[in-house]
Parts: sequence; C-alpha cells; structure tokens
Amino acid sequence: MSELATLTATELVDRYRRKDLSPVEVTDAVLTRIDTCNPAVNAFRIVDPDHARASAKASEDRWSRGDPCGLLDGVPTTIKDIILTKGWSTLRGSETVDPDQAWDEDSPCTARLREHGAVLLGKTTTPEFGWKGITDSPLTGITRNPWNTDRTPGGSSGGAAAACALGMGALHIGTDGGGSIRIPAGFAGVFGHKPSFGRVPLWPSSAFGSLSHVGPMTRTVGDAALMLNVLAEPDARDWTALPYDGRDYRDGLETGIEGRRIALSLDLGYVSAVDSEIANLVRAAARVLEDLGASVEEVDPGFDDPYETFRRHWFGVAGKLVADMTPQQRAAVDPGLRETAAAGAKITHNEFLEAVENRNAIGETMSRFHENYDLLLTPTLPIPAFKAGQETPGPLTDARWAAWTPFTFPFNLTQQPVASVPCGFTADGLPAGMQIVGPRYADMMVLQAARAYETACPFRMPNEPNVQH
Repeated sequence: MSELATLTATELVDRYRRKDLSPVEVTDAVLTRIDTCNPAVNAFRIVDPDHARASAKASEDRWSRGDPCGLLDGVPTTIKDIILTKGWSTLRGSETVDPDQAWDEDSPCTARLREHGAVLLGKTTTPEFGWKGITDSPLTGITRNPWNTDRTPGGSSGGAAAACALGMGALHIGTDGGGSIRIPAGFAGVFGHKPSFGRVPLWPSSAFGSLSHVGPMTRTVGDAALMLNVLAEPDARDWTALPYDGRDYRDGLETGIEGRRIALSLDLGYVSAVDSEIANLVRAAARVLEDLGASVEEVDPGFDDPYETFRRHWFGVAGKLVADMTPQQRAAVDPGLRETAAAGAKITHNEFLEAVENRNAIGETMSRFHENYDLLLTPTLPIPAFKAGQETPGPLTDARWAAWTPFTFPFNLTQQPVASVPCGFTADGLPAGMQIVGPRYADMMVLQAARAYETACPFRMPNEPNVQH
C-alpha cells in the first residue's frame, strides 16, 4: 500500500492505461498513508475520504471503458486552503472566515483539475491568508517538517510540501506571493515551480495582487510539467492571465541544457549570511549542470537588496486586509499578522509609488541580465529548516519572515518563472534547495534545467515520521 502511495502521477496514469492498477486501490493506499503520516506533520485542514473514494470509483469506471476524462484521471491531488474548492470551505488558515457559506464555486486551478479527473483528497494547511514563510495558524496549529518534525516545513504552502514529501497525494497546489511554493519546497525536499505571472489563471485575485502565483508542487519534474499542462488552461475570470498557447510542457522536457549560459550567485551580491553547507551544496549542484554541458559563471544579477520595495508591497496589503475586518475579527487574527498590518498601515502613498518605481527598475535589470544569461542559480534559502512554530530562526526583527527569505521574494517582484530543486542534505539530514530562475515566460527552460539536474541527482523521499507531537 505504501508503495502505491508513492508512485508518481506519470506512473499512475500509465498503469491505469495498461489496466494493471486501479484508481480505487491507489486512493485507498494514499488515504492509509495520510492516516499513518499526517498526525506527525499536520499537513491537512480537510481530508474527505468519502469524496475521494467516490471520485476514484468514477475514474476506475472511465478507465475500464477506455474513456479517461483528462490528463490526470484518478491521480490523488491536494488543494491549498487558499484556493476555492466547491463543496469544501476555504478558510485561508483564519478563524475570521465564516465557514457557513455556500462554497459552490471552484477557483480556476481546482476546476481544471476536476475536469481532468484528478481525485481531490482534501485541503492543505496555510498560515493565515498565506502571510508568512512558515505554516502555522490560529485555525490549524503548527505544520511540521517531514524530515524532522521538530523543524518547520516553511510556508506558506507548508502543508502541501509536507504532504508531497510523504506521498500523501501525488500532485499538490501551492501559491507563491513571496516564496510560498519555493520556501517549503526547499525545506521539505520537494520540487516546486512558481510559473511566470499569469501562466496559471487565478481567481479570486489574491489580496497580494501581482506578486501572487499559483503552481505545482510534486516529487518529480515530470509530474510538475504534466500538472502545469492542466493548470495553464484558460479561464476568463482572470483578466491578467497570459494568452493560452496550448503548450505541452512534457514535450522537450528531456532536451537537456547543453550550451545554456548559466549564472550562479550564492548571495545576489548583498545577502550577508548564507550557511556554508547550503552554499557548498548549491555550488556542487551548479557543477552538475556544468558537467551536463552548460557554461556556469559566478556573477550577481546587479540589483540592490529589494527588501524595502517588497515590504511596502507586502506589508501595505496586510494593512488593508486587517483594516477591512471587524474589531472582533481583528482580535482573532494571528498576532504577527496584526503587527505586520499595523506597520503596513504607516506606509504612505508616495512610499508605495516609490516602491512601484523600484520594482520596475528591478524587472528591467533582470530583463537585461537575461540577454547574457539564460538562467540564474541561487540557493532557495540561506539556511536549513529551523524550529517549528517560530516565525524566524533568531530574534524577531522589523523585517519579520522576509529577513530569512532573501532569495525568493525578489522574483515575485519581477514575475519570473522560478523552480526550487532539492540539491542535497546538510550534516543534520535536512534538505537544501537550489533556485533556477528563468526569463519571464521561459517556464519550459526552467523545467528543462530542473529535469536535467533531477536526472543526474534523483530526488529522495523521507522515511515515515514518528508521531511525536
């Protein structure tokens, strides 16, 4: 049963087609896996076995007739509890959201997954409104790292990452407004892809606006490519979405990276404290890509620390989010979000407009940088996973969670496609991640590089965690 739960989506669809495996068997195995593993990591807010089994039986019937309804028919999948899902409440990690609503509409990515026959298992945990880089909330408590349950899996898609790493579903939806796919992918040792802004339609629009992306979190690059084919299909509700081009991201995935010009920056020119183990692992991963035929040069992209630019965008939105609440709701909010909102409320109109100008300048810098370099490599995070339940690894500063995520949020400002690839382990057995940053819209190039690295250095899964908490 455990082996069935850890098959990839690509393997599952192939075996369903050959009729030597049933979606019902697989769904039962995954639900058993959830019963076994989830108590240790707290990755789910909702698990709906009845719905999952009914979906799996319908999928089994379609496959038996040789008439699957899409690319993911029968594949166990989870949805982050930020994304609307018909029939299930979407509480966004918050006690301020009224669960007694109709919940009768799917967000675009949920709708596309249903149309393609995915078996929806439940909703994964998130910090309140996805506001920070770890995963705990007043609603669901603390989510933990599958490699060491004393540590955080990161966030805000930490539930998705923990579920992904442990085989509690093959495919997982994450959202990313400042690193929320890549941070937990790095800490939990899974593959996470933040597509180009607009590649995956999003509705309702995120409170964090044009910083926010939706993308796949998987155990293999091939599964992410398969999932992106589905997620990128059009939806008229998102007026900011890119024109749909019908691309199959599996085609050309094995092309490799020979001849690619790759820049390696271990500190972006301004990150002052990168753990030496992390830096060494990322440098070694870059050498793997060099051995595969790419040219790799250590060079920084050329922009100054954009923290203040990001802060004015992120904290400012948090300020409005909380200001729109009733006094009773504000009292129930995560204290850290309330403090962040208070700081955001002090940002002036002119300061925000200055941040918009600075964001434009960073985007132009990266656009020019990619005239000379196809891809940029960085650490996903400067540190390994730290203690679960803490917002920061050390004393809390005014920068809050963004202080320890300096490699992720710049590329939300620029809206570029970025993947986090597992690239080894520290001496303590904690995963490290390498970011692969591509030019805007070059999602295929990012996936090709990630796949080339994965082929040389296959990703690993953790053992089943002990239930310690």
